[in-house]
Amino acid sequence: MESKFISNDHFYDFIFNWDYKFYFLVGGYGSSKSYHVATKLIIKLLEEKRKALVVREVYDTMRDSCFSLLEEVAESMGLGDILSFKTSPMRVIFPNGSKIIFKGMDNPAKLKSINGVSIIWLEECSEVKYTGFKELLGRLRHPSLSNHIICSTNPIGKDNWTYKHFFKDDENERVVLDDEELYKNRIYSINNTYYHHSVADDNFFLPQNYIEQLDEMKEYDPDLYRVARLGKFGVNGVKVLPQFEVMDHNDVIKSIGNIPKRFYRAGMDFGFETSYNAIVRMAIDDKKKYLYIYWQYYKNKMTDDKTAEEIREFKNSRELIRADSAEPKTIKYYQQQGFRMVGAKKYPGSRLQNTKKIKRFKKIICSSECRDVIKELKELTYAIDKQGNMIHDEFNIDPHTFSAIWYGLDGYEVSDLKRQSMTRG
Repeated sequence: MESKFISNDHFYDFIFNWDYKFYFLVGGYGSSKSYHVATKLIIKLLEEKRKALVVREVYDTMRDSCFSLLEEVAESMGLGDILSFKTSPMRVIFPNGSKIIFKGMDNPAKLKSINGVSIIWLEECSEVKYTGFKELLGRLRHPSLSNHIICSTNPIGKDNWTYKHFFKDDENERVVLDDEELYKNRIYSINNTYYHHSVADDNFFLPQNYIEQLDEMKEYDPDLYRVARLGKFGVNGVKVLPQFEVMDHNDVIKSIGNIPKRFYRAGMDFGFETSYNAIVRMAIDDKKKYLYIYWQYYKNKMTDDKTAEEIREFKNSRELIRADSAEPKTIKYYQQQGFRMVGAKKYPGSRLQNTKKIKRFKKIICSSECRDVIKELKELTYAIDKQGNMIHDEFNIDPHTFSAIWYGLDGYEVSDLKRQSMTRG
């Protein structure tokens, strides 16, 4: 079955190349990596009857990323009425019997029942654990068809397994390919692996203002600029929130004066003995993508009844508090006392996803009166494992105010330049 599609020139060879077992696509935001992987899969499964598996670390992120992207690509190729997209469970059915199925590494037990897969797409592969990657390799063993695994990712630190496996592992003195060689050549093949590097300039369908936003990152987050704009691996900065700054309280209040009330949020993390009850009030400048923190509550060794009395202003004003859903009994208590409190959504991998969300703000501006927020977040750094590698969802302290911010921002998405680009070719 023939289909029409639009491709950026830099990806044309990749779409039709099936000579290798491994395909490793790395690059910046908006380069159209994921779009062209989706195109490659659809074309192949139209030509041959195959079963393909699409994997992300967290299954809950699949519906709004890979699944919706495949649906959009199919529509753009004129296949909207030919391919069948099912949501429960998620799968794509082709008229020739080909099938795409979706799994998350947060439920590895379900991988054990998979059979007949000849192609695996591992999206955001840097988020998957190395043991998970090796588990998937064991599932890729079709007896008669060629087997392929496609890895797509934005580069992060050189401590990540993707760099060590596909490029260099200094600890074990293993060198496969110098990443600088890839940046120079853009496409490279070695050891049955096809490498592909891309940046936003490779995507002809991106508007100029999107690229300008990427360029702005150089000023407020050099590490993110390296990843998003240049698409290069590197040594990550230690600070979790390099864009965090402190402003005089009166200036903060003045700055948020015109922000619509729908962009005001309050989040709460629960604690008692060694941890803290932390509440943070925030205001979001949705246009500038600035997060303002203007009020805090931070105490421990407080019973719920005493805390409820101290924060009764929330009860009186009927202000909504989004809180840690892992404490349903505590939330229920506050609700019974007349507070508007709901549990924020949590799922395996949400710590990492929430951290990434907060890092997308161009500025995080904290009132000088929020002393505990400043104490926890101004110098917050990533935890380090025994090998000296950064752990991207753990920190040097247990930052209760950071958790309160996560919960308070539940349901709000910072403009994700990477996700914006997925539907732009």
